[in-house]
Amino acid sequence: MTPIITAFEASPDEGQGLARDMPVRWAFEEVGQAYDVRLVSFAAMKEAAHRARQPFGQIPTYEEDGLVLFESGAIVLHIANRRPGLLPENADARARAIAWMFSALSSVEPVVVEREIAFFTERDKPWYAERVPMIEARIRARLGELSRYLGDAEWLDGAFGAGDLMMVTVLRRLSDTDLLEAFSNLAAYVARGEARPAFRRAFEAQHRVFLAASGKA
Repeated sequence: MTPIITAFEASPDEGQGLARDMPVRWAFEEVGQAYDVRLVSFAAMKEAAHRARQPFGQIPTYEEDGLVLFESGAIVLHIANRRPGLLPENADARARAIAWMFSALSSVEPVVVEREIAFFTERDKPWYAERVPMIEARIRARLGELSRYLGDAEWLDGAFGAGDLMMVTVLRRLSDTDLLEAFSNLAAYVARGEARPAFRRAFEAQHRVFLAASGKA
């Protein structure tokens, strides 16, 4: 069975490659695995059929041979475990790569997403002007720590892997800000990820959905 994932029928990111199906698409492309996509509307995401796959009414989901998964990190890890190309063979290196996946989603992403949520839900509040600099200070602290660790290295731990895929995905969420400009090695790191042919194929596949939804295809 060809794996099936779900994605937004009309993504709120307007074709920027930020929706949560993007790292899953990228992982499939890195390992050379064909996949199908079931597009869902915002209304369908909240219906019982979709919630049976994703209890929180979100995307993406993954289905293959009776297995149903949700959460992009879990899906990417499953793909990386099943097919070569994203996790090292050496057990210790493999564990480190998985640790970087968790780090991207647990240590870096929460404060990045906090900024996005504040923009969408609090920008009309009187405290918003004071809150944003505090959030951005926490983001800079995380970026500084990551920058120091990465140093002059190309990737986080040797060859490109699932940890880099997830970390670049998270850092791309700052593309509408100048927060990465102070960390030239991180900006270059993201650019290297975006230059990978597998990333470009995944981005273009997701972007085509936006073009079709907006009538620009």
